[in-house]
Amino acid sequence: MDILRSVRTVAEAEGPGVVDWDRAAAAAKDATDPGSVALSDAERAGYAGDVRDARSRLAEVAGIEFDVPDTVEVQNRHHWIDASVDTFRRVMDPIEAAAAGDAGGRIGADAGGDADTDSPDVFPDASSGPVGPALGAGFARDLSRVANTGSMAFALGFLARNVLGQYDPLLLADEPDADHGLYFVHPNIVAVASALDVEYPRFRRWIAFHEVTHAAEFGAAPWLPEYLESRVERGVEGMVGGAGGVEGTAGRGLDPDAFAELQAAMTAVEGYAEVLMDRAFDGEYADLRRKLDERRGGGGPVRRLAQRLLGLGLKRRQYERGAAFFRHVADERGIEAAGAVWERAENLPTGAEIDDPEAWLVRVDP
Repeated sequence: MDILRSVRTVAEAEGPGVVDWDRAAAAAKDATDPGSVALSDAERAGYAGDVRDARSRLAEVAGIEFDVPDTVEVQNRHHWIDASVDTFRRVMDPIEAAAAGDAGGRIGADAGGDADTDSPDVFPDASSGPVGPALGAGFARDLSRVANTGSMAFALGFLARNVLGQYDPLLLADEPDADHGLYFVHPNIVAVASALDVEYPRFRRWIAFHEVTHAAEFGAAPWLPEYLESRVERGVEGMVGGAGGVEGTAGRGLDPDAFAELQAAMTAVEGYAEVLMDRAFDGEYADLRRKLDERRGGGGPVRRLAQRLLGLGLKRRQYERGAAFFRHVADERGIEAAGAVWERAENLPTGAEIDDPEAWLVRVDP
């Protein structure tokens, strides 16, 4: 771990985009101890057995048929950064494209020529006015790129030090049929088990059940990735369109319906996982749930600030609201009835129904 090298890497950010993704990933790894993935044979068998048992148990309890992804990896923190930076990049692609187009248009107008600032042709002749605006815009973009790269490096590093496991549905992937991924960040699982004073094998199994539950959701709802992608794309287009950055969307502004639908869907995803794993886990879990809930809301001031900046407080509220919704539905109709949300997009609860599960039961009647 080398903080100074991380800072130097960020300061060297370059390229045409608003983020230098290669340097963001490199800086995040510079500032993050990778941890060890030197697994014993027993640990390897433990991870495999946990995933296999979780799949069987969840399918039995929920009445859902699904497959575990072919890609199941036990990672260190640097592996997680490498696996996740492309997800960040894909989400940011429309914003980067809009920013590049918007900046190019402004510079071309100021300079009276081509938007390619690497070419001398962009600079005006004496009749076009001073060259200062073009030079100033270029400097501002460079400074902004460094700041954005630093922000992404911070986010990747913080998450890499805290993520325990992840089901990756590969949203917005270039290859829509690419196999989903299931990742376990081994050094974090070991460290958190020790910090929470719980047995490592038992904690590892708990995390496996949680992540395999997400695989069950997406396996039961093959329409879900496209649904989420469309809401992300509409929301992002609305954001950049409000700034005049995307042709055909200028002035549209935020798309509140897309964001509301996305938030409701993710609340359902997180809440269902919480309730199903509680009912399917083959052991005592009350202490694990309590300690993990405390961890989600705890930590020092730097950790709490990072959680706020990264929206992790919103994720915690998603867990809580979604879990309350599905507990009510499962208590009223059974856990298999709760799985009706994955039959089709129309069965997803609205934001209002999440806080009023009886309204959802009346509408869907699972």
